[in-house]
Amino acid sequence: MSGLTHFDDKGDAHMVDVSDKATTARVATAVGWVKMQPETLEIITEGKAKKGDVIGVARLAGIMGAKKTPELIPLCHPLPVTKVSVDLTPDTDLPGLRIEATVKTTGQTGVEMEALTAVSTSALTVYDMAKAVDRGMEIGGIRVVLKDGGKSGRYEAT
Repeated sequence: MSGLTHFDDKGDAHMVDVSDKATTARVATAVGWVKMQPETLEIITEGKAKKGDVIGVARLAGIMGAKKTPELIPLCHPLPVTKVSVDLTPDTDLPGLRIEATVKTTGQTGVEMEALTAVSTSALTVYDMAKAVDRGMEIGGIRVVLKDGGKSGRYEAT
């Protein structure tokens, strides 16, 4: 299973031992989007959704999701998350909301999973809050666009 660090020599899943890794400042940014009908985007941006402030609630959900990542992803290490920012930006060309989450820590392993979970949780919250008017919303494009810190160094998506 070369290259897959979550498997041992027998092919069994295990939590990676990071005890010998250096403690360094680490950051990761992930992005994604929720496509929707233009009318749905208008309801959200004008604050007319029956469930309330969709963007504000989705931002908080993303922050909470990042902090709960090790409870959701079985082999993730619990990390002292020091910063989570989640931005939801309306995009009429999509049409929908673009989501970007950045997570920081000082630790022995990266925060890519926390950033991805923040984006995913935000997107799911948008869907939940607006599904009454648009069941056809689409969630996608979720990926890491920046990872920095640790032995492997910096990664930036092109």
